[in-house]
Amino acid sequence: MKKVTVNLISESVFTVQGHGVHTAFIEMENLLAKQPSINLLVNQRHARGVDITHFHTFGFFALRRLLSRHVGKKVISAHVVPDSLVGSIAGAKVWIRLFKHYLRWFYNQADLVIAVSPYTKDELIKLGIKSRITVLPNSIDTAQYHNNPGIKERCRRELGLDPKRAIVVGNGQVQPRKRFDSFIRVANQLPEVQFIWIGGIPFKAAGADFAELSRAMRRSPANVLVTDVVPHQQARLYMQASDLMFMPSEQETFGLALIEGAACGMPVIVRDIHDYDATFGDLVIRSDEDHFATTIKRYLTDKQLYADGVKRSHRIAGRYDTTKTERQLLDLYRSLLSDDSKTAGV
Repeated sequence: MKKVTVNLISESVFTVQGHGVHTAFIEMENLLAKQPSINLLVNQRHARGVDITHFHTFGFFALRRLLSRHVGKKVISAHVVPDSLVGSIAGAKVWIRLFKHYLRWFYNQADLVIAVSPYTKDELIKLGIKSRITVLPNSIDTAQYHNNPGIKERCRRELGLDPKRAIVVGNGQVQPRKRFDSFIRVANQLPEVQFIWIGGIPFKAAGADFAELSRAMRRSPANVLVTDVVPHQQARLYMQASDLMFMPSEQETFGLALIEGAACGMPVIVRDIHDYDATFGDLVIRSDEDHFATTIKRYLTDKQLYADGVKRSHRIAGRYDTTKTERQLLDLYRSLLSDDSKTAGV
């Protein structure tokens, strides 16, 4: 039976990394590479005989592929909605209206738009997307994040971290909407705890509030380690070395880092925002600016409460493991190609 040829497109492979879109792309690449029914290509410029081109980004390289005559069916994973860029990229409020027009046009070229969350689907409908939209959440291979006391000890030793000190970790770009300022404020309130922020400003001067946030990173208190942008494998080591994840973001289309933290077997504390309602519900521990520090302290000192947080995280990891989404993705491909005799065996 003939394999289905999928050309997976993401400009993050050769441009800026250290963000959730690239992680989601890598996870999908790994998932598809294991499928015997799929012939996987990545960022192929002149490929012929492609059945499906699946886009994760919308830059110039992706645009050229989108307009090609040899792309087959077009699938776009919508990781970004207009609000994602306000508080992420410098000057977004100035050019956001023009960007909305482009994003609407780009997504409307698709045969299928994959929204990574119900919130994202709602935002796409508000944007005016007329293409078929379906929700397929981001997922990760949770086996890669397996953790236990021995692994945690080894990771701390490898990273030069205190083997006994409580560690709270955040993971993402340093940008206004991620509320790095809240992370620092809480760290100042809990000086006995080691705080680690995995990430930096991958877009450099193009990042929103670059100068201010760079200064905040340099002037972080003694109990805060900011790793800057690191390879994904090293980011995983930092999470496996940690006791609790704290993500004070005020806007997320999904929150892939939360699954990574949950898969490492630690409680996940977030800002109480509606963006998480449909994806995580009460499986994440919700708090607010006035209570972040006390919530973190309670979970680090109360063994029963901590165990409850770990159980919640195990449920998150089970819900968003790639084994739960791979069949859905292949079924979506098959539905697009159902009238084409070349799809036998998908």
